[in-house]
Amino acid sequence: MMSVIRLLVLGSVRQHGRTHGYQVLNDLEFWGAHEWSNAKPGSIYHALKAMAKQGLLLAHEAAPSPAGGPPRTEYEITDAGEDVFFDLLRHALRAHDERIDVLTAGVGFIVDLPRAEAVGLLRERVAALEGWRAEVRKHWSPPEDTPEQWGHIGEIMRLWVHESSSDEAWTRGLIDRIEAGAYVFADEGERQMDVLPPGVPNPYAKN
Repeated sequence: MMSVIRLLVLGSVRQHGRTHGYQVLNDLEFWGAHEWSNAKPGSIYHALKAMAKQGLLLAHEAAPSPAGGPPRTEYEITDAGEDVFFDLLRHALRAHDERIDVLTAGVGFIVDLPRAEAVGLLRERVAALEGWRAEVRKHWSPPEDTPEQWGHIGEIMRLWVHESSSDEAWTRGLIDRIEAGAYVFADEGERQMDVLPPGVPNPYAKN
């Protein structure tokens, strides 16, 4: 099972170059990750410390704040962390059998890849969905003309087929938008940092 929190935390630190845990927490809350993933304050700080011990992040002891608060540990991503980040990101985009928060996190960082690679990974996802759905229909999906053979259990199979078809349609739409020039990808210019259009309030912002 893929760790969404590792992808989110590594991606946040990578965007800033060097940052502290409170900024990472703010990023993830701004993205609404506390609503659609297990990104809670405790798990975020735990992930930062754990990945620093694993050599994926470099921890710097910062000077005390001018206001007299305790010093903050600042983090920056290492070469090993970069490798893990991209491995997680590629898996999140191509995998067809992960939880929805995995795909959500992957799409959040999709522009960190070159455009052609992003499209290639999404095409892998489409192919995997097609293959999986074909297997379900071949071995498990009840014939439409005799649903009584499976009873209500047949509804599970129909649900699987319906969800994979919807996932495929969405993925194909994203591929079309990317190939038509949507968004700014790696090596094409400055990364787009805005999440919401101008003037639109963030529903996850703290008052």
